Amino acid sequence: MSNQIEFRHYRYFLAVAEDLHFRKAAERLFISQPGLSRQIKQMEDELGVKLFTRHNRKVELTAAGSYLQQELKNNFRQLDDLIHHAKLLNDGIKGHLNLGFVGSAMQKVIPDILLKLKQTHPNILFSLNEMDNKQQIEALLNKEIDVGFVRVERVPGELQIRALEEDTFSLVLPENHPINETTFKSLAQLKDESFILFNPAYSESYYEKIMQIFDDSGFTPTTSHSTVDASSIYRLVENDFGISIVPTSLKHGFDLKIKFIELEDIPQRTTLRMVWNPKCSNPILKSFLQYSEKEYVESAKND
Repeated sequence: MSNQIEFRHYRYFLAVAEDLHFRKAAERLFISQPGLSRQIKQMEDELGVKLFTRHNRKVELTAAGSYLQQELKNNFRQLDDLIHHAKLLNDGIKGHLNLGFVGSAMQKVIPDILLKLKQTHPNILFSLNEMDNKQQIEALLNKEIDVGFVRVERVPGELQIRALEEDTFSLVLPENHPINETTFKSLAQLKDESFILFNPAYSESYYEKIMQIFDDSGFTPTTSHSTVDASSIYRLVENDFGISIVPTSLKHGFDLKIKFIELEDIPQRTTLRMVWNPKCSNPILKSFLQYSEKEYVESAKND
């Protein structure tokens, strides 16, 4: 690569690639528009690659430009991570781990891992981001988080996945509902009720499993509302907008006028899984994966 290409050229290129407008990018970079145009033209000449197609009022990325934009974004993100970790080490902090999770993972699994990991790695910072399954997968592919906790069965081939904990399902009813643990016999008793379910976007495989429960019970549910947030489901149930089915681990941590009936006799189970990008450069991730495997996978083998 030519010595004439400098770091600033890539920064200028990314700004124009994002805005697709030389004037807007120049204003954001605090340089003149003609100056920015010259820098981009110099970069194209030095690389021997046309990055933009220029029209009178429009700028478009070429195929080469689009590829370069994506790869530079990924590599700059990795560079930012490396610098961030270097600063942490300078401040006496051994690392920073960025986690994504679905709500049920925070009931037990994540606190268990983090509390015990802190005992041996006290100088690690953790960032916790509640995200639905799809958001976590996208964030992992884009290297925006280091590890995710999801309820999906399959992930893209670029990622790796590990089962952590199997969970039963529970019925969620208003506190004053006539059905209780004593009178409940089967889900078919509730075929005329409206159901509030997790949106299929939360996880297609999870949604299919819920539908299997209804299929086995001999009816198709009337769905009144759907959401990706458990607390929203519980609020709706509490106010008599319908009833729901959720992973049993989600019954903890809420003080609402609702009740749970665990569906122990059905075959369906839901599994919380950990997923990560093996290309992640975070040095703390390896220790985290080793510890979680020891804590959950080995203990499951011994159960």
